Amino acid sequence: MAGRFLLDTNIVIALFAADASVQAHLKAATEVFVPSVVLGELYYGARKSGRPGDNIKRVDDFAGASVVLACDAATATNYGQVKDGLRTKGRPIPENDIWVGALALQYGLTLVSRDTHFNEVTGLVLEVW
Repeated sequence: MAGRFLLDTNIVIALFAADASVQAHLKAATEVFVPSVVLGELYYGARKSGRPGDNIKRVDDFAGASVVLACDAATATNYGQVKDGLRTKGRPIPENDIWVGALALQYGLTLVSRDTHFNEVTGLVLEVW
């Protein structure tokens, strides 16, 4: 299934764990992007792990080999719309995930995540790998 994808943290962690499904989907993808917010979550997880040095290096290597999308003013506009839509529905999701969803909407990317709460984000195209 070819396409343009934005990876959520849980998908990168599955990739680090050599998840066969994630690996197969990535081989078929046309373009793959990683939000800077996801890198922040990965670095945090690496620092609190039992092997911070090894895990930080793994994230460094991954970040260096990835196309990283940072948040900007357009992302902030999308963030405001997404967060307000979730507030209106009474269905909040974690703050970092609002930023991830806003980036996916900004760039017209399919978000890949195993978090079902992304289904609450209006207009977001979601795939579970």
